[in-house]
Amino acid sequence: MKFPSDTEDKRDSGKEIAHAGGRRWWVLLFAALLAGPLAYTGWIFSGKHAAGQGPPTLRSVPVVAAAAEKGDIHAYITGLGTVTALYTATIHTRVDGQVMKVPFKEGDIVKKDALLAEVDPRPFEAAVLQAQGQLERDKALLEEAKRDLKRYDVLAKQDSIAQQIRDDQVYLVHQDEGTVKLDQGNLDAAKVNLVYTRITAPFTGRIGLRLVDPGNIVQTTDTTGIAVITKEQPITVIFPIPEEDLPSVLKKVYAGETLQVEAYDRAQTRKIATGHLLAPDNQIDTTTGTNRFKAVFENKDNALFPNQFVNASLLMETLSGVTVIPTAALQRSPKGTYVYLVKEDQTVTVRWVKLGPSEGDRVSIEEGITPGDLVVVEGAERLKEGSPVEVQKQGSDSSTKGNG
Repeated sequence: MKFPSDTEDKRDSGKEIAHAGGRRWWVLLFAALLAGPLAYTGWIFSGKHAAGQGPPTLRSVPVVAAAAEKGDIHAYITGLGTVTALYTATIHTRVDGQVMKVPFKEGDIVKKDALLAEVDPRPFEAAVLQAQGQLERDKALLEEAKRDLKRYDVLAKQDSIAQQIRDDQVYLVHQDEGTVKLDQGNLDAAKVNLVYTRITAPFTGRIGLRLVDPGNIVQTTDTTGIAVITKEQPITVIFPIPEEDLPSVLKKVYAGETLQVEAYDRAQTRKIATGHLLAPDNQIDTTTGTNRFKAVFENKDNALFPNQFVNASLLMETLSGVTVIPTAALQRSPKGTYVYLVKEDQTVTVRWVKLGPSEGDRVSIEEGITPGDLVVVEGAERLKEGSPVEVQKQGSDSSTKGNG
């Protein structure tokens, strides 16, 4: 059995001492590295405490807030409508011929019966003259036949002529009377065609662009026409209403109520005109589930134009004395709709609300907010429950404290 020698023991002891010494060196190095930041942090805090500043606080978030008010909200049913002229007519010729003149000015308002175009009247004047001549000739023949009949009546009573001759004369008078009526009809038709050579406006309205120039031949079979005229005062708007709203609307219509309709531009920011509901359509469109309604507007300022798109708002009722806030204050989440309510300690809290009808940039609140409450309308994206805020009231340049 071999025992370690003294030399080996000393060698092993030296290794252990060297290993322990290296480990202590790393421990001291780590402690020195850790002590530096701790000492700096302690110096910072000790300096702040020495200066009386205390621990750091959260910075207030600048927001714009508005107070809930008590007011009126108008409940509307809205739909995208199309402006439609009260009357629209494409002016066609009713006789064939050459256009002699088109005296109207494009885009002007023309009065009823104003001359719009004239077809060469000479062929039709000749036709009238011819029909008149035919009528006069046949009238003379009728008069002659009547005189002969009177003589035949006398002779027949005296048995001077056969009764057959007298009867034949009666039939001849009837034939001549029919011929005269036919001639009169031909004359009337010729006069009507002569009148048709002057093409006039069927109603007062705005004339469109000229579709036929003087010198062209027009025919009754033409499809383009001479011009289009529209009646724009008054003017109508046709807009859809969902079928689920139809019963409530028809109830008011059948009760004889006059329902107000407002027309807004496509952005729904500017009211163009105010009118009233005229009539509903008689059937629901199965493809859209809506029914068409027509509203009429005076349009004295010509703000509405045929085929223009507008947003029609049918006023159903006015809610008075309800709590109203700006729609900008509303925040939405999967759980529902809420607002940030500013408390007296200048912090905000989440308040869930139940919405009522809205009008423009205002919305009524049925539950959750009372008049006077201050709600955040700008800056809400940086808030959460309990966030401190620096409040600036809507429409003000200076900050305010509390609910004010």
